[in-house]
Amino acid sequence: MTNINQLSRWNRDISRAIAALGSDEFFPALVEAVNGQVKIDYPQVWLYHKNLPPRVLYHEIPKSALASQVDDYLDGPYREDPFYQTSMQQPRSKLYRLSRVTLGKLEQTEYYENYYSDTGTVDEAVYLSKLHGGNVINLSMMRLPQHGTFTDAEYEALYLLAEPVSELLKSHSEHDDFAVTHLIQPGIDHQIDLAFRTFGESLLSPREKDVLELMLRGYGTDTSASRLSIAVETVRRHRKSIYRKLDVSSQTDLFSLFLNSMSCLGQAGGNDPLSIYMSPR
Repeated sequence: MTNINQLSRWNRDISRAIAALGSDEFFPALVEAVNGQVKIDYPQVWLYHKNLPPRVLYHEIPKSALASQVDDYLDGPYREDPFYQTSMQQPRSKLYRLSRVTLGKLEQTEYYENYYSDTGTVDEAVYLSKLHGGNVINLSMMRLPQHGTFTDAEYEALYLLAEPVSELLKSHSEHDDFAVTHLIQPGIDHQIDLAFRTFGESLLSPREKDVLELMLRGYGTDTSASRLSIAVETVRRHRKSIYRKLDVSSQTDLFSLFLNSMSCLGQAGGNDPLSIYMSPR
């Protein structure tokens, strides 16, 4: 922040975000506060846990870019995402920039080849906050070509905001409604593994169930085909059938259904939690 007008705007905007803690208005208010200081594109809030698919909690992505930004990301490449890997490796900082995490070699990575080159963005930075139970929440901020990469001055401005932004993300996560709805609690790794093994088995064929488990564990089409020793086209055919039988239209919908159905694991008693979750109430 270089002048009194910027400081005044930051104080106004961050006060609105603080007032919105624990409500649905918090994420858009926080994004607006950051965007008022440094221009950001396609802001996204992600929840990460080492044993589960990521969950997008909030985004401001136009419909035309949603598939490349979210669905394609969830279809395997997230495991190669330097920010995801950093989040799962006891991160020390509260702000990371893609070019620095990849040591300037992003274009040489499989992540760039398999995913990032198709996103239409030229730079990215994330605010990161470590939560309880191995959960990590990230506020991802991208840049489109018309705005260019973050300048050193812009990155410095983002750095100055890192402490309050990270702490606010953590405070928001500690509100009861958010914790109950989104967070994975400590000590349930065995239940997560059970969910992977049983989810969808009441509705799918054994081979479709194999494909589904690999999808949920973050493996893309090519890797799934290799692991199952079947053709890539066969995997794609199974995926289409899985979407139809589970009544979902995207990887995002599938992961949300999986995570939501985990609330029925106990009642399912070792069987498919979907048989409980999708039953008439």
